[in-house]
Order: sequence, then structure tokens, then C-alpha cells
Amino acid sequence: MEHTYDFPPAAVVGVSAPPRPTTGGARERILAAAYELFLQRGIRAVGIAELISRAGVAKATFYAHFASKDELVLAYLEHCHQELTVEAIIAETARRTGSPTGRLLAIFDVLDGWFRQDDFQACAFVSTMLEMGPAHPLGVASIEYLAQVRAFMRALAVEAGLEQPDVFARSCHILTKGSIISAVEGDREAAVFAKRMAASLIRDHGGGAAMAA
Repeated sequence: MEHTYDFPPAAVVGVSAPPRPTTGGARERILAAAYELFLQRGIRAVGIAELISRAGVAKATFYAHFASKDELVLAYLEHCHQELTVEAIIAETARRTGSPTGRLLAIFDVLDGWFRQDDFQACAFVSTMLEMGPAHPLGVASIEYLAQVRAFMRALAVEAGLEQPDVFARSCHILTKGSIISAVEGDREAAVFAKRMAASLIRDHGGGAAMAA
């Protein structure tokens, strides 16, 4: 089956680093360098000296904007949330359909577009949580951002009149995270299979009539 997309998947899910600016404010250059390096190599493998060199700023300038590397990582995660991940997914599903069950399934269409990119990389929140651990402050922040996707799913489940919306959202969230891991393993069809399971899950929670409408 041929897949076509009329939106830029990378912009929706935040997996391709934007071009690193050579001009502009020092904070923006530092964040751009962090985005590029953290996505490529993870958090622990990137040191402050490399970030300073890549951003082209002085050490004093770096610390004037970020008191620590952890503070920079938190800013990087917030950037992913605001401009590249959760908010963009919500907006894209609304653009595609007004049906709450349709929007639930559209989440997996968005993921499918992401997984099929040649430069696909794992979700920044999943990667950071796995690398740093769920008890680390950066892991905690990542989990909180991921929880916002689950909350979005729950809100759609309530709007669709699904039974046990909390259970549904938890189950559907497992499908999204599981499909991301499968895609990292090389399965570019992961979102397609996850969407089928999500459709079955919707029916199990009493949403068959809504899907048929």
C-alpha cells in the first residue's frame, strides 16, 4: 500500500534536529546544539565542553543561560513538548478529523509517518527516560510529558463515550510506546499494527458504533 502524507511528520513528532543556527541568541544556539547532539547520542555521552563548542559560545555564556547540564536537558525536553511532540500531535489529529475515535486512530497515522522517515530516531521522552531511569529528575520530567499523551487519549475516550476511559487510555498508551520501541528495532510497520490493535481496543470498550458512524 502506498503511504502519502500532506504534513511534515518530523515537525509533528520531533525526531529530526532542525538546522543549527549560526546566528541569533546564544540561548537558541545552545538549545539547537543540544537538540542535535542529544538526539544523536543520548544525554550522558554529550559533555558540556562539546555543547559549548558546537554552539559557538563562551563557557561563561553557557552558564549564564543554564546553571547545569540537567537544566539544559529540561529546556530541551520542554522544547520537544511545546513545538515538536505532544501539542503538534493533538493539533494534527484535530486537523484530520473531528471524531474522537477517529482522532484516537489518527495518532497512529502520525506515528506511521514518523517511523517511515529515513532519519527516524526514537522519541526524545522515551529515550531520556530509558537512559536516565524513572527516578532521575530528567526521567521524571520525561514521564510527565508522556503522561500528557495518555491524558489526551483519556479525554478523547470520554468524549467518545468509551467504557472505562482510564483503562482504555492506559492500554492505548502502551500501544503507542510499544510501537515506538518496535520502530527503533527496525519495524517500520509498527504503527500500522498498533492502529489495528487500537481499533480492537476501542470496540472492546464499547466504541464499535462510534467507529461505524
